[in-house]
Amino acid sequence: MNSSLRNYAFFAAVVTWLSVWVQFYFLMEGRTGSILGTVSQFLGYFTIISNIAVAACFTGFFLKGEWKSFLTRPGTQSAVTVYILAVGILYNLLLRSIWHPQGLQRISDEILHSLSPLMMLFFWIVYVPKFTLQWQNVKYWLTLPVAYFSYVMVRGAITGFYPYPFINVTRLGYAKVMMNGCLLLLVFVVLSLVLIGIAKRLSRKEAVA
Repeated sequence: MNSSLRNYAFFAAVVTWLSVWVQFYFLMEGRTGSILGTVSQFLGYFTIISNIAVAACFTGFFLKGEWKSFLTRPGTQSAVTVYILAVGILYNLLLRSIWHPQGLQRISDEILHSLSPLMMLFFWIVYVPKFTLQWQNVKYWLTLPVAYFSYVMVRGAITGFYPYPFINVTRLGYAKVMMNGCLLLLVFVVLSLVLIGIAKRLSRKEAVA
């Protein structure tokens, strides 16, 4: 691993892990329910899951064995890039106007929703090998978004808690939420296809060069 990649991965891992921890700290400070319920709520946000995945991918370069192999694999890195880009795009288009954190929480919020997507995208462009990426990767990358949506629907039916307004069954009903879910899935599909398309184009240029 060259020093440039190592330094970048270390910086990005530290920044992302700290930002996730800050959000967890504030949620725990303001909790009204059990610790287990609060942890479950925390992990109910796709932003948190995606940023944990980002931090894990960067941390993977400093691990050994199977975890290192999985976390640093181009397919894994590319999938996580899709997830965190979706987080950044959806937050800044749909959610920024309804959430106004202050102080340290605001800094953490900006990192998780804006800086983290940019760091991961830059890393993907500069450091991730792309020649192994194929169109069929898309169906595997959709596993996490589909599993997350299913989890949120089941958890919401039990607890009444929905992490985002556009998937709030209590307010919108199942028909509207299912439609929104399909639109969200389309976002992941489009981002996945765009990244693979870019990867194939760059790979062809490298082969010619």
